[in-house]
Amino acid sequence: MSQVSLYDLPSKGRCACWSLNPWKTRLALNFKGVDYKTEWVEYPDIASTLKPRVEPNKPSLNPVQYSIPTARFPDNTYIMDSKAIALRLEKDYPSPSMHLNSPILPEVEKVVPSINAALRGVWCPKVPPQLLNEPSREYFVRTREERFGIKFENMAETMGGEEAWMEALPGIKALGEILRKNGGPFVQGETVSYADFVIVGWLRFYKVIEEDLFKRVVDIEPALGKLYYASKQWLERDDH
Repeated sequence: MSQVSLYDLPSKGRCACWSLNPWKTRLALNFKGVDYKTEWVEYPDIASTLKPRVEPNKPSLNPVQYSIPTARFPDNTYIMDSKAIALRLEKDYPSPSMHLNSPILPEVEKVVPSINAALRGVWCPKVPPQLLNEPSREYFVRTREERFGIKFENMAETMGGEEAWMEALPGIKALGEILRKNGGPFVQGETVSYADFVIVGWLRFYKVIEEDLFKRVVDIEPALGKLYYASKQWLERDDH
């Protein structure tokens, strides 16, 4: 077995990567030029597909036992979680480096989820109708209602709107400052690193959900748009 297999979530119409966490892994694979193939798994099938192959997530790190992305390496080792996969990729394919020891990475890994959490009432209601096949759509709605304690159809009104954007604004501005610090377009200036993939994976997620969502973010911080378009070569392969 010479290929890496990436377990990813399909999208309706055309199976292509859409979710931010699988995008972090796909960007890393594309950047390193690793030979890989995609195994598409609908949300309800994730646990049954991965349970025989990999240890569950630690509850302190992820409340979901089995999650995407997961990768199978040529030695038949399965690794779950985008950061753990990145560490293994860096070990097995050290060049070009993703600079996982960058002191900026922990800050980026903290800021991006905070923005996404603030805006969940904006993006979350758009995911099922825009992106998901029927089995995943039902699963996504049900589990988000359980997680947030609110009816899915009320999420946009209750958790979205301008209040959500105001909450997200400091994080978006912080990312812009991080990118400008070393001159851009990447977090480390001209040097590409995994910290960039954390940001670009999130931007791609918004762009796939809705162009206007992506546009609003990059209008607030043009440095984010510059990073995204500087990374386009690693976004081209999204479906195989």
